[in-house]
This record gives sequence, C-alpha cells and structure tokens, in this order.
Amino acid sequence: MEAMTGGKFLQKFRLYETRSKFYLIGRDKSRSHWRVLKIDRLECAELGVEEDPTSYTENECQELLWRIHEGNRLTGGLKFVTKCYGIVGFVKFLGPYYMVVITRRRKVGTICGHEIYSIGKSEMIAIPSVIVCPNVAYSRDENSLQKNITEKNTGQVVYETMFVWNEFLTRAVRNHLKNTSWTVALVHGFFKQSKLSVSGKDFWLTLIARRSRHFAGTRFLKRGVNEKGRVANDVETEQIVFEDTSDGIPSHMASVVQHRGSIPLVWFQETSRLNIRPDIILKPDVDYKATRLHFENLALRYGNPIIILNLIKTREKKPRESLLRAEFAKAIHYINKGLTEDKRLKFLHMDLSKLSRRKGTNVLALLNKVASDVLDLTEFLHCEISTSAKSEGAPSGERTVAKPRDDKCSSDQSECVAKLVPLLLQKGVLRTNCIDCLDRTNVAQFAYGLTALGRQLHALGIIESPKIELHAPLADDLMDFYERMGDTLAIQYGGSAAHNKIFCEQRGQWKAATQSQEFLRTLQRYYNNAYTDNDKQDAINVFLGHFQPQQGKPALWKLDSDQHYNIGRQGTLKEEIARSFIKRSLSDGNILLENSLPVSNCNNGEKTGLLPMQQLDDIREPSDSAPDISICEPNPSSSMNYGTVPGGRHSMSEEWQNYLKRLGYPELHSSNFLDLDLLSSSGNSCDEEDEEVFERSSLINSPMDEISVESSTSYSEQGHVDEGRDDTDLSRSSSQLSDTRDYSDRFAHWIANGGMLCY
Repeated sequence: MEAMTGGKFLQKFRLYETRSKFYLIGRDKSRSHWRVLKIDRLECAELGVEEDPTSYTENECQELLWRIHEGNRLTGGLKFVTKCYGIVGFVKFLGPYYMVVITRRRKVGTICGHEIYSIGKSEMIAIPSVIVCPNVAYSRDENSLQKNITEKNTGQVVYETMFVWNEFLTRAVRNHLKNTSWTVALVHGFFKQSKLSVSGKDFWLTLIARRSRHFAGTRFLKRGVNEKGRVANDVETEQIVFEDTSDGIPSHMASVVQHRGSIPLVWFQETSRLNIRPDIILKPDVDYKATRLHFENLALRYGNPIIILNLIKTREKKPRESLLRAEFAKAIHYINKGLTEDKRLKFLHMDLSKLSRRKGTNVLALLNKVASDVLDLTEFLHCEISTSAKSEGAPSGERTVAKPRDDKCSSDQSECVAKLVPLLLQKGVLRTNCIDCLDRTNVAQFAYGLTALGRQLHALGIIESPKIELHAPLADDLMDFYERMGDTLAIQYGGSAAHNKIFCEQRGQWKAATQSQEFLRTLQRYYNNAYTDNDKQDAINVFLGHFQPQQGKPALWKLDSDQHYNIGRQGTLKEEIARSFIKRSLSDGNILLENSLPVSNCNNGEKTGLLPMQQLDDIREPSDSAPDISICEPNPSSSMNYGTVPGGRHSMSEEWQNYLKRLGYPELHSSNFLDLDLLSSSGNSCDEEDEEVFERSSLINSPMDEISVESSTSYSEQGHVDEGRDDTDLSRSSSQLSDTRDYSDRFAHWIANGGMLCY
C-alpha cells in the first residue's frame, strides 16, 4: 500500500546524496504533491532524520534540487543514487546505520482502489559519508478488512500491529517524524487475487495470509506458546470476495477470517542432525497461564466465540501427538471453568489422520459440515460500499477508503472516496491446529473457506444457493488458492512445500506420482530443518530486532539457538545441563519433562500417574497384554502404582481414553458445540470396530525390519515428515518398495528408526 501524507499518497521516490546529506524526494500519483526528507550523513553512530514540512509542486521541487546542487558544488554537488518505492527501515549492526529501500516492486492485486505490491528487489545503503566512516564498506564485523472499517481512520499505517514485520526497522524514524509517510509496511505471508466466474457473473477472489512477527521462526526452533501467550506459526487468513466492476469499486464486499497457530502449550523440540526424530519436551505451565493469555489475546482480536478445531492424533503406538492432545484438552477444560457461558472456548477434537485412512470416509465433506456449524456461530463480514466526493476540508472521521480519480470525481478540490457500511460483522474466529499447523491445518482451512465462499457469494447476490459442491469447478479454483497458500506457508516455517495428499486425491491424481512427491518433500523438509533453519532463525531474529549486535558481546553465530531471545523456554544453567543430559541419554521419540533433576535421581521401581510431568521411554497404548508402565518421577514420595490397565472387551481407543480419564484428563474425542454422532454418521461406509481390528492386526503382523504402517507413522510423528505423513502411503515395507526402487535395508532402517545413515 502507498504511504499517505496530508490526504495524499506518496507512491514513488528518488534518492539523492551530497557529502553531508541524503535527500529522499517523494511524490503522489498525480505528480501534484512533492515532499522532501533529509537524512544526516555526518553522524556515524546516531540516526538524524528531518522532514521538510513544505509541500512542493514539481517545478518547485526541481528548483530546490538545483539550489542544493549549487550549494554543494565544491564537495561534488548533488548526485542521484536510486529510484525507490519507500523505506523498509533502518538497521544498525556494530557500525553505522543502514537504510533499506525497495527498488523494484510487482503489483499483485487491488482492494477498493488500493494497489497491493510484492517486493521484487531491495537495497541496503550505508548512511554515513565515506569521510566520516571510511571503512564502512569493508566492515567484517497489515490488518483485516473488518478491523480497518470498524476502527477510526487516522490516515496513517498502524505499525504496532503484530503483522507488520518491519515495525522494529522503522521504529526510530516513525518516532522521530511522528508519521508513516516515508516508510512501507511489510506483511510476511501470502497474497493471491484472481477474477473468477460462476453462473455467468464475474467476481474477484482474494486470499491473504498474514504471519505474526511475535514468536516468529522456523519449525523446530519455535514451538508452542511463550510466556506472553504468543504462539509459533501464528497466521491470520482472510478470504475477501467482491463483484467485478469497471471502476474497481464494488457495491458490496464480503470477508471471512480464520486463524492457525501452534498448540498453545509450553512445548518444544531439540533438533539434531544425527536424529531425525527430535524429542518433544513438554514444560509444566502453572494454571495454564500462557495458554490462557493466548486465548485472551484471540478474544481481544476477534471477539467471542473462540472455536478450536484440533486435528492431532487420538492414539499412537508411541504416544506423542496424543499426549499433547490430552494436555490441550485438559487446558481448555481448566480455562473454561473460570469463564462465563458466553465466553467459554468451544472445541472439537478431530483425528484427521485416522479419518483420512478410513475407507469410504470423505474427509472434506466432514470438514464442510464442521465449517457450516462454525459459520452459523461466527458469521462473516458483509459490507455495502458507496462512493462520493469529499472535499479536502471535510471531516475525516468516516470509515472511508481512497478511490482512484475518474470522470465522476475529477475536481482538484475533492477526492473520490468509498464509504464502507457494515451490514453483517464476523464475531469470533475459528482456530485450527495440528502438530505443525501446516498440512492437515491447510486442508481444514480450505474446507472452511469453501463453505464460507458459498455464503459470501450468496450474500453478494452472485449465486442463488449458499452452498458450493466439492466437485464444482469453483471448488477446484479455490483449492488451487489454498494449495498455493499452504505451500508458501510451509516453505516459510517448515522448509518444504506442504504435503497435499488429500488435495491430490480430490483431483484424482495418479497415486504413485503423489507418493514420490510426498517422499521428496519429506527429505527436503528434513534437510532444511537439520542444516539451514538455525541460520534462517538468526536472520529472522536480527530483522525483527530480537538480537542487536553490541561491541564486546558474543556474535550471533556464536550463540546457541535463541539464547539471546527469552522465549519462555530458557531456564537456569542447571536446567540447561539437565535438558542436555536427557537429550543424550534417552532414546529418540520421547516426550520429556523439563526439570532440574538428573535422570539418575529417578527411581525406576516406582510409577506415577502424572502423565504430563513424565519422562516416557517406551509407553505403548494399553491392551490386554500391556506391561506395567514404568515412569520416572522427580518426587518419588508422590508416586502411585497403576499397574496394568485392564483391557476387557473394549476397543484400544476406549481403553486409552479410560486410562487418561483416570489420570484426570477430560474426554479426548469430544466437542462442546457439535453433535459428533450426527457428524460421523455420514461418509463412513465401514464399521469403526472393524477398522480398529484391521489396524491392530496389521501392527501385530508387521516385521520389525520393515517400514510398516506404524513405523512410518512414528517417523511422521517425530516432525520430520508432514504431521499427516501417515496419509502419504509411504508405509510400504522395504520389500514392497523394492518392486519399483532399489532401496537398501540400511536406508529402510534409517527411515524407520532414525539415527546415522552411513555407507
């Protein structure tokens, strides 16, 4: 978006220099308003910026530049440096300040006359003159549509929002100038806009994903929630629909917002290049303070109700996701006890991996039913837009957006504005998560977007029925939007494009090609997580201002992961040593308790029922023949011996849930706003019990040296494969794989069990 000053947007800039100053000249689109920004080059350590209050014409500006050139002729005069499209920010390392400017841009869309651009190229320019710092060159050492129209329009970009990634880089100049005229707000995420057609009517569809700058980073280095309630991989997704008009200003618009973010518990993973299955470490959070802060923040941003769609697994051979799921359910139950009825969190725990493997189950159809019920609660934004001429001296308190000049609004004393009047407001938001909030989450967000699109188009009068069928051409178009968004967000956070098996199946793509694609993306994600994410995280921390270099302090690359940025996971030196010892001594694939006691202090002869506080080595899902569960507990005096969990004639899932209930956990496969029996009654052609028996027999009959269904699931659960990795059907045995590829037994063992792969 363009910067605005005095009601006029500055669109293009030219940068000039003398030995003592930089001069940034900005103008609006009509070339009628020209402004000047002066930047001092004689100070090496401080940033000196001054805005000329005068608004010039083009001729006056040219005359000013000539006078500056003549006044500095003895020192080289005025020289042109570059044209640009705004300032990204100012950054300081160990030496002087640098100015980052946008030198190339690409238009990607338009909303209500406002053009949206992506950055094509940027340039970092050292501010001090060479005479001041001669060795400087050689030194080694945005908001949702509803939020915009419901808040008072001040004519300035709000940089304090969580979605402006260059907030830190622009802070100094904004505080000094008291405006945002010269800087450009950068939003990190995804943007796609296309004109589509249905029933002979054209409309514009826009999909925006805004990634939060709080607790931002890469997959294994940013997990869970920090002490301020900020979650990792926090992304706001907005779907905007408006009719196609000749002047670019529609009469109606509709928008719906949904949210994704890491499971809001204090948990993280320690990565290792020699361990493709990093441990999940769950840290106790007294009274779920961080989790509570997260949901309070969501309520402030979106209102109530907050609806949680939790897609992680119900049960596993080696519990990982299922334990986070249990702790999450317990946290929601605990928080809801202190809330009034109208503010209680609504939730649905739905094992998407299991449902996608069940024969005859249409996962997207089930998700569409969930989305329909959620939209009944939250609704969406529908606003009416009217255009009018507004004089420059008129009050600016109305909720308006600038409109390009045309024949209807051509007066020099007025500008054409579009007034947005909300007819329907969204209340609350759907929050979706899986383990990584990438692949399964993206499928669920597409289903929600498809259901919302039908209602949006119906509200705009474009279609008669508020429902779009899954096999309709419009559904394919929307799937392409969400698939591209999913790939982009997955690359940013996870290191590879998303696993899109469900999308591929919906389109009827060749299964073998899908499997090969998923396998390659798995390897790409593992490589980037193991070898490049640390450097990427360091760059993010510098850009966001979490790390600022200082003379005499350790360099960024000499620090361990995030030591310079307290994210709530750092403890005492004793805790760090204990964590390191646990990581080296326990087998991979465990969920650990982070505590300050060495492992040797645990009494292996005693057992406990405090599941989220355990160090689990080889827990299996309870069955008739399940052995006693030995658990290490820091306080042996409080331990209890549960012994073998009785199996009886119940299914494994029921036993597992009963076992967790005895430990104080609420029902896992549950919802407090949906009828699960009605939801699961359609789309299922096989009996649940038969499915359980089949899965159990397949686990028992799988040889240990094969890449079995369960072993491949366990590989997925370690986080190096898509959280829905068990859907990729890479669960064939090594003998089956040899039919098409010559994989060695050593490679198959590495895929199944991890460790070091050597030849």
